[in-house]
Parts: sequence; C-alpha cells; structure tokens
Amino acid sequence: MSAPGDALPRTLGPVHLWAIAVGMVISGDYFGWNYGLARGGPVGMGLATLMVTALYVCFIFSYTELSTAIPHAGGPFAFARRAFGPWGAWFAAVSTLLEFLFAPPAIARAIGSYVHFRVPAAGVNTVAVGAFVLFGAINALGVSIAATFELLVTALATFELGLFFTLTGPHVSLARITAQPMFPEGATGVFAAIPFAIWFYLGLEGVAMSAEEVRDPKRDIPRGYLAGIATLVTLALGTLVCTTGVMPWRALVEDDSPLPRALATVLSPGHPMTHLMVYLGLLGLIASFHGIVMGASRQLYALARESIVPPALARLHPTLRTPLGSIAATAVVGAVATLSGKTDALITLSVLGALGVYGVSMAAVIRLRHTEPALERPFRAPLHPWPARVALVLTAVSAVSVGVGSPAIVGVWAAVLAVTAWVYRAKVIGP
Repeated sequence: MSAPGDALPRTLGPVHLWAIAVGMVISGDYFGWNYGLARGGPVGMGLATLMVTALYVCFIFSYTELSTAIPHAGGPFAFARRAFGPWGAWFAAVSTLLEFLFAPPAIARAIGSYVHFRVPAAGVNTVAVGAFVLFGAINALGVSIAATFELLVTALATFELGLFFTLTGPHVSLARITAQPMFPEGATGVFAAIPFAIWFYLGLEGVAMSAEEVRDPKRDIPRGYLAGIATLVTLALGTLVCTTGVMPWRALVEDDSPLPRALATVLSPGHPMTHLMVYLGLLGLIASFHGIVMGASRQLYALARESIVPPALARLHPTLRTPLGSIAATAVVGAVATLSGKTDALITLSVLGALGVYGVSMAAVIRLRHTEPALERPFRAPLHPWPARVALVLTAVSAVSVGVGSPAIVGVWAAVLAVTAWVYRAKVIGP
C-alpha cells in the first residue's frame, strides 16, 4: 500500500462531473420524496419543493465558487477550515460524514425493495447489504472505471425518467393534484414536507469531493455543476407532477417504489413498460448509491490525511490508486445502518448533515470574500452575497422544519456533535 498523502489520479472531465452530480441525487426522484405527501399533499409538497429548489440554485452558485477556488477532496471540510479554522473544519467534516454515510443505507433499502418487488424470494436486507459489497468493489477498481460506470447508469436513469414523463404526462389531472383537502395539515404540513423535498437534491454538493481527480477543476467543475442543477430541477418538478397527477396521492405515501406504482395505474401492472420501469428504476438508485459511496470514501480519505480519522484510511492501493480502507469503512458503516430498517430516520439524519454542510459552506463563501479578496476564484458567484444569504436563510428554515418534525433524530445529531467535538479537541486540537 502507498503512503498517506499520495495524490489521486486526475482523470475526470465535465461530463463525468455532470454524471456524478445528477447520479448522486437522481434516486431522490425514484423514492423518498413521497414521504412528504403525508404531511403536505401534492400542492404542499410542491410548494416545499419550490422553496428547496430556490435553496439549491442559490447554494450551487456559491458552492461552485468555493469548489474551484479550493479544489480539495475534503470539500466542505477544506472550505470551512480555510474560513473558520479547526472548529469550522470539525463541524463541516461531521456534517458531511452524517450526510454521506447515512444516505447510502436509505438508498440501499430502496434497491432491496425494487428487487424484492420483482423477485419476492430476494430479501430486502440481503440485497441492500449485497449492494454495499458489489459497488464498493467497483469503486475500488479505480476512479476512471467508477466514473465511467456512474456516467452510464446516470444517462440511462435520466432517459428512463424522460420516458416516464412521456407515458404519464398525457394522463396528468390537475383535479387529482388539487383534490381536497389541498393542504391536509395546513401550513404546518408544507413546513413539515421540506426535509423530504430536500431528498430531490440531496448529495449534489458531493461533486466537490472529486475535485482532486478532475483534469481541469477551474473549468470543468462549473460546467458539471451548472449542467447538473439544470437537469435536477427539471427532473424534480416533472416527477412530482407526473406521479401525483395520475393516481390518488395517498396511495403513494411510504412506498419505496412510487414511480412503477404510478405507471402501473396509467398502463397496467403487467404492461412491458411497467416492468421496464422497475428494472431501469434500479439504475437511478444504483447511480445515487454508487456516487454517494464514492463521495463518502473520498471524504474519509481527506479526513484521514489530516489524522482526524485513522490515517490508515488515507492509504492508496499501489496500482489501483484508490483508497481501499476508506471504501471498506464506508461499506461497513452503511451495511450496519441498513439493517436498522428505518428508511425515513436515515433520510432525516442525512438531511440534517446536509443542512450543516450548506450552512457552513455559505458562511465560508461570505467570509472568504472579506478575509481573502485576492484568492483566485475561477468562478465567481453572480450577485454575491445574495445567493449565499438566501441559501443561508432557507437552510435555517429547513433545519427548523427537521427539528419540529423529528426531535428524536435531532437529539441523535446533537449527541454525535458532542461526542465528536470531545474527541476532536482531545486528539486534534489538544489542550
């Protein structure tokens, strides 16, 4: 094994970055968002989605500025350390790990659910744990192979969603979307649906963790990010309308395969296109699962280089040039979390981590404009500081929404912060 600190190979271009950006997120179109229907209904969920879309559009402009100015596998960790020192780095690192370690188990359970839907003998847990083994192995083979695989499955998953929109679009009924009660829990329901609307975009920031493997970060990262956010906005709004507009929305709540169910309503459960939707739907889940596992392993690799987690996780294989220890650690943690069976809790914990990332990153871009005006910024966020400020406000609103709706999960999050802060102070900062 090579020594810690060796460089990752630079093999990625803008098309790969688009695939990573969309691939990390696209599973959110296939499941997870529909849990929010129980609180807001289609209209309330739609309003929550529009607010979250505004959050991510504002966020991604400022985040792209950081990613090109400070291209580092640690992503938010590196940005926060530059802006706020060691404690900012700690908060960003813990938040990123919560997001990227606990999103894959939720997606793995959805993969298991999709497979079980077609092959009842295949247990959900068995398939989910097997996914960590299989895609961890693909990730270990090298970034070029992993990124090419991500490009292929993301392109197919995006095509499938376009096909789903084409088949269901003519059958969409505004009356179904606006059926009474339009807001089943009133304004409170819209507020409570926000964490599930975030699932449409969760993980987008993970592209920054591949920055050290990009051939030309200054040029390629902006192209990949901006193309990615444009694609994801289109897919999120299309999924919401074309699913809730073709069947009673209450039948979609807490279903880990809502799109095949909606298509079966338009066509039939036995129609060839319905079967195709199930099989290709797996590609969307696989794209996100594989992409986020890739991002999580790079985050662990970057933190290991700083001795924040065991330095052995920063070792690269001498020929594959991949951080095998970080990939294995990501798979083990994810597999154990998968067996909890708590998909909604895993989603909420991952969302809390993401909101921490968004908050500290937007604060970092504002601070660095003041403290380091001469820092080279190949991409500068337009209308700064307003996009960052808007993203900060919407992040705060989203965090309050999670806190009100899931106080127990917030308690877990607070406990993780407390324990890691104590360890970080003892082992990294010192007395």
